[in-house]
Amino acid sequence: MAVQPGVPQGTVYEFTMNSADSKYYPGIARDPNTFGAADPADPTRMIVTTSHPAPYTRHVAVYVPKQYVPGTVAPFIVGTDGIDRGLFTVLDNLIAQHRVPVMVAISIGNGGGDAQGSERGIEYDTMSGKYAEFVQYEVLPLAEKAANVMLTDNPDGRATMGASSGGSCAMAMAWYHPEWYHRVLTRSGTFVNQQWPHSDLAPHGAWELHEHLIPNSPAKPLRIWMEVGDRDNYNDNALRDNMHDWVVANENMARVLAAKGYHYQFVFAENAGHTDRAVRAQLLPEALEYIWQGYPIVK
Repeated sequence: MAVQPGVPQGTVYEFTMNSADSKYYPGIARDPNTFGAADPADPTRMIVTTSHPAPYTRHVAVYVPKQYVPGTVAPFIVGTDGIDRGLFTVLDNLIAQHRVPVMVAISIGNGGGDAQGSERGIEYDTMSGKYAEFVQYEVLPLAEKAANVMLTDNPDGRATMGASSGGSCAMAMAWYHPEWYHRVLTRSGTFVNQQWPHSDLAPHGAWELHEHLIPNSPAKPLRIWMEVGDRDNYNDNALRDNMHDWVVANENMARVLAAKGYHYQFVFAENAGHTDRAVRAQLLPEALEYIWQGYPIVK
């Protein structure tokens, strides 16, 4: 996790994206110091009356390892919630040790806010393929241009990663578009009922993944690493629907993945909270090694 003397360091290219240029996410925001309330007629639904259209700017960083050969096609990993310089340092070290492929990393900032009624919430907590489509058609072409790289179309060479709602987003990207992504890394994944607005296709939001979607669907070609802390979030909003325990949600995910025969690793971190920094420092290198198992490493 630390910069090592003599290890080749990649180059990071940065750019910004404006909501006015997006066909997928024109922008919303919830008024400051407001939230939502449970629907009296249905405790699984959140009513938000203070959300409205609003512009945003998001920052994107593209890490290109020193070992990348210009003009060649590279595997890559997409991360949520902004520029992840710690990830870039880890990749410098792991690539130099031939423990992961020579890969590009793309860190994408969210559109702002959190949870129901916010831009981040609608991007990350919505159970659909929309965010993956936004990345595919609006972010990746800009990333290739900004960093002068060629990104692979092979889903086996594409990974997603994220923490909290970014983790459920990473899982949704691969779940709804396995033709684009086969590898997923999540920490404290928000596999709970936090979707807004309501959707009849996934009425319980990301809780549907372990409640219905994974158990009731044929196994998909995904390789998944996930972690939760024993002191992770519990009932962190106004809903009282028994679908807001992050620990239980992640344990349920591991259970249904096992039942379906997925390649997965589930880490239960003792004395650890939500998106615990010490856990990340301890486990990120081996998590990256795990999700990239089976992909060729050129030595």
